[in-house]
Amino acid sequence: MTEPTVAPSALPPIDRAPLRRQRWRAIGVQVACIAVTLFMALPIVLIGLAAVSSRDALNEFPKPLLPSEFSTETLHSFFRATGTVPALGNSLLVGLYTVFWSLVIGAPAGYALARNAFRGKDTYQVFILFVRALPIVVLSVPLATMFLRFDVYDTVFAVTLVHTTLALPTTVLITASIFVAVPVDLEEAARVFGCTRWQAARKVVVPLALPGLAASSIFTFVLSWNEILGATIVTLGHRTLPAQVLTTLGEASTPYRFAGGFALIIPALAFIFVMRRYLVNMWGTTLR
Repeated sequence: MTEPTVAPSALPPIDRAPLRRQRWRAIGVQVACIAVTLFMALPIVLIGLAAVSSRDALNEFPKPLLPSEFSTETLHSFFRATGTVPALGNSLLVGLYTVFWSLVIGAPAGYALARNAFRGKDTYQVFILFVRALPIVVLSVPLATMFLRFDVYDTVFAVTLVHTTLALPTTVLITASIFVAVPVDLEEAARVFGCTRWQAARKVVVPLALPGLAASSIFTFVLSWNEILGATIVTLGHRTLPAQVLTTLGEASTPYRFAGGFALIIPALAFIFVMRRYLVNMWGTTLR
């Protein structure tokens, strides 16, 4: 006698609500990212369009979104203005020098914070950030007085010192987080195989942390390039490009202002574009 077959029970319906919520959340994140990108890129695009517009196109009213006539006359007149090209060279030198000295001084300090535990370490890190909390005028005026006494006022060296002072706190903390992400076991293994501590740091730690150090240099360069007040206070005849543009805005024409804004944006964007693949390692989360 055969046993009666039992019909399989029906499966419960699949709840697709969590999947839909996750999908809508991903769409919302993408829309928010696009909106923020457009919000940040729109001024750059408008300044760029104005910088490559002719003088007649800039004076049109109502002004169209795209200029009716393109011309490099505005940019040519800006770079032909007195002091513009030397100021551009000063800005590039100050930015590169600031990156160099910030890494030379800040990277070893960050390595020491990452590898050593000592009393008051957290307080010391907060004190480092306190320097960034001070207004630039609080630092610039005493530094300008000191520069006058040591006869280094109105030099690229003076602006480099100011910008290095401003960049060092963040450089120390960023590099400290980068070195924390490098496993200590690798460094200890190198020392077991005969490397000194200096050799282990130079041959093992630094190559692994190099992408993060490059990202830190991006932050430092942009900070130095965009800084205006300190460079204005400690210089008169050897100003950086932002300080030069700022001091001439009062009597400058509208085309000069647009060209100056565009010239201030392009070098920083170019530097970031070259180093963009290192930006994901800014806080030492991933190292390649």
